[in-house]
Amino acid sequence: MAQKITISPITRLEGHGKIDIFLDDQGNVSDTYFQVVELRGFEKFCQGRPVEELPRIMPKICGVCPGAHHMASSKAADAVYNVKIPTAARKLRELFYNAHIAHSHILHFFALAAPDFIPGAEADPARRNVIGLIDVVGKDVGVEVLKNRGYAQKIQGIIAGHPIHPVASIPGGMSKPLTGDERKEIEQMGRSLVAFAQKSLKIFEDLVLANKKYADLILSDIYHHETYYAGLVDTKGHVNFYDGRIRVVGPNGKEFVTFDAADYLQHIGERVEPWSYLKFPYLKAVGWKGLVDGPESGVYRVNSLARLNVAEGMATPLAQEAYEKFFAFFGLKPVHNTLAFHWARLIESLFACEEVLRLSQDPEITDPKVRTLPTEKPTEGVGVVEAARGTLYHHYITDDQGIVKKVNLIVATVQNNAAMGMSVKKAAGKLIKNGEVDNRLLDMVEMAFRAYDPCLACATHCLPGQMPLEVRLIRRGEPVRVLARNIGK
Repeated sequence: MAQKITISPITRLEGHGKIDIFLDDQGNVSDTYFQVVELRGFEKFCQGRPVEELPRIMPKICGVCPGAHHMASSKAADAVYNVKIPTAARKLRELFYNAHIAHSHILHFFALAAPDFIPGAEADPARRNVIGLIDVVGKDVGVEVLKNRGYAQKIQGIIAGHPIHPVASIPGGMSKPLTGDERKEIEQMGRSLVAFAQKSLKIFEDLVLANKKYADLILSDIYHHETYYAGLVDTKGHVNFYDGRIRVVGPNGKEFVTFDAADYLQHIGERVEPWSYLKFPYLKAVGWKGLVDGPESGVYRVNSLARLNVAEGMATPLAQEAYEKFFAFFGLKPVHNTLAFHWARLIESLFACEEVLRLSQDPEITDPKVRTLPTEKPTEGVGVVEAARGTLYHHYITDDQGIVKKVNLIVATVQNNAAMGMSVKKAAGKLIKNGEVDNRLLDMVEMAFRAYDPCLACATHCLPGQMPLEVRLIRRGEPVRVLARNIGK
């Protein structure tokens, strides 16, 4: 008899979602749904507000990636006013933003992802968490995790007023410069962050890559899709989180297209399905072919692995060394192994920490000229950054008084929506056979989406169909009438 298995709620991610796995009469997987079951709808909240308020409003969309929304919103507001910010302001934003990336990657790897390998899917579910991780790596490492994640948060707070609700980045630049004492404090924390990022990579190499079982799992077909990849690159083709052009490479690794952020609508389409509050972006030039991979499908992936796949290298020496070791391990480029997102994330963490240290030592970082007052009439603008979870688009249209008329957000996670659905289905199909399923296998199915580090809440902006609703009228404890809408449809 056909059977449905539901994993709800799915765990160790930001937001709420579930996985439905449908088995056929033989107990094998016939279909799966990676479903997001909440709606935030932030695009509507912003209509009718002055555009200069949006860099302060947007960080409230999410407690995990507020810095990314603060930066993308600031850049979109710059573009609305067609204002070029001072060099010191750009460097301050980049310093803030690399600290944000470092904090987010530390959080995901040690608190959410690493328990999939350390202690692993076969461990007691009560130990597949950060406490179980610390039991293996030791309390000293746990202390280092907390200290350095705290440093990354503190740097954001020093520059932008608050680490979770940043406010200092405004249209035209920054609202305040960095003092000499603040610069020295950040430089000291930057040295610690670089050392910790190197230690994190060593932990991954010693406990994951050196373990044949986990190395084979990373290389296995269970977690493998051949898709397009997209990400920002600088003028030298290096990974850049704050600025650059968007490069897309095909499943064969060759450049498919490179475009400016302002032209994103020419290249990216957004599809809606009735069973999810997340949209399904795809490459317009290829077209939407459903949840399938290959060169004929417009599905593309973003986030750490995608950024390494589209780039020519890293702009800092230690990260470049790690980048070369990464591709030497797999022996090809692009790398299509989904679990490689974790390794790529740690390489990016090292790059972000090196950038924090480099920028904190730049003499111009304390220049007091950090804002150009906007003088042009506001119209329309697009701001793009690489969030920790992938490329993030903010697009604002205002009237001539700067009042927001329309907002479009293509959040990083939503661009991996199709790929996450594909990855969950492939993992379930490979792991569940003849009706035999247990918690270990279901945890390995969850590993398929967790590699993408999804942030589901801020990605939900579409409202497909109508909400099912049932109202029961009760009198003296007895039901007298039932009103139903869209139940059972």
